[in-house]
Amino acid sequence: MADYREHRYLAEDGLSLYYRDYGDPRSTAVPVLCLPGLTRNSHDFHRVASRLAVKRRVICPDYRGRGKSDYDSNPANYDPKVHINDVRHLLTVAGLHSVVIIGTSFGGFLTMGLALAAPSAITAVILNDVGPQVSDSGLARILNYVGRDHPLPNWASAATEMKRMFPNLSYQTDEEWLAGARGTWRECDDGMLHFDWDVRLAETIARARHEFEPWALFRALCGVPVLAFRGGKSDVLSSDVLEHMQREHPALTAVTIPGVGHPLSLSEPQALEALNEFLDRHK
Repeated sequence: MADYREHRYLAEDGLSLYYRDYGDPRSTAVPVLCLPGLTRNSHDFHRVASRLAVKRRVICPDYRGRGKSDYDSNPANYDPKVHINDVRHLLTVAGLHSVVIIGTSFGGFLTMGLALAAPSAITAVILNDVGPQVSDSGLARILNYVGRDHPLPNWASAATEMKRMFPNLSYQTDEEWLAGARGTWRECDDGMLHFDWDVRLAETIARARHEFEPWALFRALCGVPVLAFRGGKSDVLSSDVLEHMQREHPALTAVTIPGVGHPLSLSEPQALEALNEFLDRHK
């Protein structure tokens, strides 16, 4: 039996979207909303959500065009503003009046947008290797693979390719790399493994990043407690940007995990300790 419940809901435009629901819905602790990276899905948060679900309800959505959510016939709807509206609808459907948000990479940008769109819904925020500015090298690497499918014949080759594409992840075992691959590819009718996202989203996201002022977006979090993680080997969030974030948000707690690239799994011992301490203050 799965340790989560599977649900679907309709976005404002009628698209069917998927989310996992962990833990006891009757828990009095503030629920956690987990927002994944650009091409990622609810699968990435399974270990974290399973741990947190002992005390809290945890909601993990698949964005439109990812995972088990429907793909959009109009790729222009992969705009971040549409994603923010989708998450606002999810809060209503799931009965979430106030949440702690864990935002990984792109999910961190959506969290900042939600702080503008629905500030009363956010109790606290955990940013996973993301800030208002993304380094050019990291952005180029991400956009290079997002828009091009890379079919593979089997899961062993997918795990090997996962190691090649993301060599600085903190995975230690073959099982962890295979689990990561299963959140990256899916089996399709042609018998091959294909990326588990709509590759058409790349163009829309690349264009949309020029449509907002990132530091103004980040300042929407200044009234909210923030824990910001950075991987010591990250090519997305630089140490300079993290220091700038601390100056802009004096109450922000910054934690750098040495030897880890983008993003953290949040199961690294130092990250897990910081995460638990932060959440204990926001029950």
